[in-house]
Amino acid sequence: MMDTLYGLLIAPFAEFAFMQRALAGSLMLSLGACPVGVFLMLRRMSLSGDAMAHAILPGAAAGFLFYGLEILPMTIGGLIAGIIVALGAGAVSRFTIQREDASMAAFYLISLAIGVLMVSIRGSSVDLMHVLFGTVLALNNEALTLIGGIVLVTLVSLAIFWRALVAECLDPLFLRSVSRLGSPVHFIFLGLVVLNLVGGFQALGTLLSVGLMMLPAAAARFWTMRVEPMCVLAVLIGFASCVAGLLLSYHVSLPSGPAIILSAGVVYFASILFGTRGILRARIIHHRHRTA
Repeated sequence: MMDTLYGLLIAPFAEFAFMQRALAGSLMLSLGACPVGVFLMLRRMSLSGDAMAHAILPGAAAGFLFYGLEILPMTIGGLIAGIIVALGAGAVSRFTIQREDASMAAFYLISLAIGVLMVSIRGSSVDLMHVLFGTVLALNNEALTLIGGIVLVTLVSLAIFWRALVAECLDPLFLRSVSRLGSPVHFIFLGLVVLNLVGGFQALGTLLSVGLMMLPAAAARFWTMRVEPMCVLAVLIGFASCVAGLLLSYHVSLPSGPAIILSAGVVYFASILFGTRGILRARIIHHRHRTA
């Protein structure tokens, strides 16, 4: 029995260096991206994360065109493109009549089309799939160092601006009226979103990196209402999803990125049903009230 459990759960990570790097990279991504996802969800900007994930594609494609599948040029390009789109969409929403969701959608659709076109000019369909969906099992030490730096910047920034971020989730107009941090903290937060999506891009690609950011956060919402426990729970769900997804990909020969996201999806649907704020709990409470 113990040998079976060891072979299923521990041996893949103990015996193969590529699995160890994949585990380390995905766990670090969860540590930084999941709390950011919680704030995105509480701000009702969940789809903005998806938009920003597409927005980094032209920059990553530019790095790919000039240097091939090199991590540093693609990362710098993705970061620059993401910041341009975030600032551009934010500026349009603040200085015109258009709301932020509409401007973000316009920017990301244009970015996605440009990025796919740029990759297609030089690369093959395999290169395009690599950029869009990532290769978590191919993470090297350089990628892990980059992801670790992004996580460190994210955690430090969250610690410094925590109260402002929570206040903006509750009432952004009130924050702007009582503090000068109102507008700056909004753009700082968008910068953290871009930064974590760029980090996730190395492992999961542009299309799946937002999944690790949002699904654990959405699942945690069914278990607690407080921001701090929600962030911690989202990180733990992200950890569990990464471990389960990597093991599933190893034993069943599935693509690792989708396996991680689908594992998080399973936790999300389980939370909908069994969470303390989920469907079954609500029905039980409603039934007790009717029979009382």
